[in-house]
Amino acid sequence: MKAKLLQKIKRAHASGTVEIAIWQVPEPVPPCTHRFKYRVVYIVESVRRVGYDNERGKGDHCHNDGLESPYQFIGVAALLRDFWRDVNNKTG
Repeated sequence: MKAKLLQKIKRAHASGTVEIAIWQVPEPVPPCTHRFKYRVVYIVESVRRVGYDNERGKGDHCHNDGLESPYQFIGVAALLRDFWRDVNNKTG
């Protein structure tokens, strides 16, 4: 099985841009144990204000105004809910 694109969006939101890209992959991206590769980000004036991704070697993590912390991925719906919660906290 090849990677299957589940969702890809790029659109204006508030004073910035939201980009969402989520794939289902045949094998987990190390060190993750799930079969999803994702990058969801809210950018304002070329600065990442909120982001969630699972980069190879780093695993699931989130970015919030320059601070990076681990993220416990439990599913795509929860990922999107957490992302939009953080974006909405930035945009009021």
